[in-house]
Amino acid sequence: MMKKKLLGLYIKMMHPVKNEKGAQSLEWLGLAALLILVLGIISQAVSKEENSIGEIITNIIKKITEMVG
Repeated sequence: MMKKKLLGLYIKMMHPVKNEKGAQSLEWLGLAALLILVLGIISQAVSKEENSIGEIITNIIKKITEMVG
């Protein structure tokens, strides 16, 4: 009796876990949202100052060269 109830409970708990319908589309939606977020950040950085990204890259390269020697 107890074994039967535990088995029934196990089946009820594992069914949603094994049901992966839509999991891939949810992952694609997450990637799309991340891409939109990154593009938004980049567009904001570019719109404030035209040379801001170029200056950032130049500063990074300059600091790396100073650290390396």
